[in-house]
Amino acid sequence: MAALPPVHCIEVFHSAEIALARRTAKQLAETLGFYPLGCEEIALAISELASNLVKHAGGGKLVLSLLDNATRRGLQIESIDTGKGIPNVSEAMADGYSTTGSLGNGLGAVNRLMDEFDISSRLGVGTRIVCCKWVREDKTILSPCPFDIGVASRPKPGFDQNGDDFLVKHWAGNTLVAVIDGLGHGELAHAAAVTARNFLESHYDQSLKVLFRGTEYACRGTRGCVMALARLDWEREFLTFASIGNIEARAFGCSSPINFIPRRGIVGVNAPDPLINENAWGNDCILVLHSDGVSSRWNWRDYPELAEKPAALIAQTLLRSLANPSDDATILIVKPTNR
Repeated sequence: MAALPPVHCIEVFHSAEIALARRTAKQLAETLGFYPLGCEEIALAISELASNLVKHAGGGKLVLSLLDNATRRGLQIESIDTGKGIPNVSEAMADGYSTTGSLGNGLGAVNRLMDEFDISSRLGVGTRIVCCKWVREDKTILSPCPFDIGVASRPKPGFDQNGDDFLVKHWAGNTLVAVIDGLGHGELAHAAAVTARNFLESHYDQSLKVLFRGTEYACRGTRGCVMALARLDWEREFLTFASIGNIEARAFGCSSPINFIPRRGIVGVNAPDPLINENAWGNDCILVLHSDGVSSRWNWRDYPELAEKPAALIAQTLLRSLANPSDDATILIVKPTNR
């Protein structure tokens, strides 16, 4: 890669400078090695940020910094203004919010397009937004996934839409699983859970801390959700886990005990950063994640015949046996393929 100036600063006070910022960011992205889709996502994000500077703050500056360390390359975009500030950041993050008659998708879109996003704003002082995107390396899966994963989920009886959701993603020696529970039931709970899942779907290979922070911003404007994430590293036989709210997590059959430590809170309603738990994860372990619509008063010993069954059958059996008739219910099982 040709040497590039590490920092580019662009003042944006007029609409003509939005196009300049977009071109500069796209050229940097191409030089850094982003795929065409990544270049377009960066260009769109910087267009949103530059437009906000002109429309809402009377102008400001964009600072584009190259990120290059031993493991990955990326681009950081910093938007700085000394405008009137944002009265309600949560409101401003919600799609459809606008004070100028525009579409109002700017900040929410930037959060979804970039890998990392953070915002601080003070009334009468201004707003600072810092976001970055990393070059995605080849995520081709070269070996078969060593896990059998099964999920069973259903809405609260009498409801058409499920307030729970889940995610399973495999890539280059890793698996990410998630169980998400939107607050309450019905359409609004469903909207919150789907919003969280969609963010995870497009950012799955980021750290769990980044995933929770991005989902927090994405879910502002919804009623919020609780969520548990577990990442399994196939080669290192390692589990990384984080949870906010009352998603139940259990491990059975492991040679060493594993403690899952959740944090109280609601993702999308100023949730704290999660506690990241890291544990060895051997071929003897079975992971169970479930929403609070599944009773927690059970033990693996109550179902001695299930351990050798396929994960999907285990999930379906437990859901039929333990689901609460007054709530949405989801259960996710991860077990080794050879067990």
